[in-house]
Amino acid sequence: MHKTAVLLLQMGGPDSLEGVEPFLRNLFSDRDIIRIGPAFLQPLIARFIARRRSKKVSGYYLRIGGKSPLRELTEQQAVELEQVLGTEYRCFTAMRYAKPYTAEALKSIAGEGISRIIALSLYPHYSRATTGSSLNELERARRALSPAHFDVSCVQQFHDHPLYIAALTEKIERALAGFDTRTGVQLVFSAHGLPQSFIDSGDPYLDQIRSTVSLVMERFEGVQHHLAFQSRAGPVKWLEPSTEATIEKLATGGSKQLLMVPISFVSDHIETLYEIDVQYRDLAHTLGISDFRRVESLNSSPLFISCLADLVAKSTYHANKELRGLV
Repeated sequence: MHKTAVLLLQMGGPDSLEGVEPFLRNLFSDRDIIRIGPAFLQPLIARFIARRRSKKVSGYYLRIGGKSPLRELTEQQAVELEQVLGTEYRCFTAMRYAKPYTAEALKSIAGEGISRIIALSLYPHYSRATTGSSLNELERARRALSPAHFDVSCVQQFHDHPLYIAALTEKIERALAGFDTRTGVQLVFSAHGLPQSFIDSGDPYLDQIRSTVSLVMERFEGVQHHLAFQSRAGPVKWLEPSTEATIEKLATGGSKQLLMVPISFVSDHIETLYEIDVQYRDLAHTLGISDFRRVESLNSSPLFISCLADLVAKSTYHANKELRGLV
């Protein structure tokens, strides 16, 4: 039986406090995210930035256990997805900025004699800074792994997949059930920010985020909601409004109950566990918001795993049609 490898693409995170600086160095070296000076100088500049920022960022990771849980959570998603898909598939993980790197994952796949790969991005909304960067790295690693040959198909986004929407809806419904009434609850969808220039140059990320929010809110008629963007860095213009500004505006308007929805993150990591759960919670309480909560991340939600399985099945179907010359 010829198996198919499903390669889960994710950004990764440091596996220890000592891993923070290398993680940041890899991140700031990626020209798909940020271009700092000429290409030949960027690794040197990235090294300087990582060294300068690592102490502060290490403090953030210290608050959430000393490392990112993203690798373990993604590996668990791979285990559960493989169980759903059955014996014709093997699931692997590839992190963009931390181990296991994409090249390591491809060597593991080749070592099992598998040549057919479905690259499954775990970013629901396509951006060249996330899915685009991971796929570019996959192509570089594939070319470098000679003489191995892979047939690769890609799942690049799933922002409007019914099972993804259902998984988000389930988590929000569960969180809302914890309030005495929904009347005063403000839903704040918080997505990872991007420089405005990405959107201006045609990146579909913002439109796809808005589509997801719209589809989810069809299930929550009468509940007030807002879309905001977190994790901005640097002096360039970023997508607005920021999550901080949104919290401040709601507090000024007298809101007391906020329910945060991490909309562009499928797994817990620094931006949910520290940025939302610590920084934004502290900000909200300082501003007089007495009830600040966050919707659980999808992680290994059965509905979410079913969504991934359906994406793989459809990708397999289309790949088989291509092999038979039907498309």
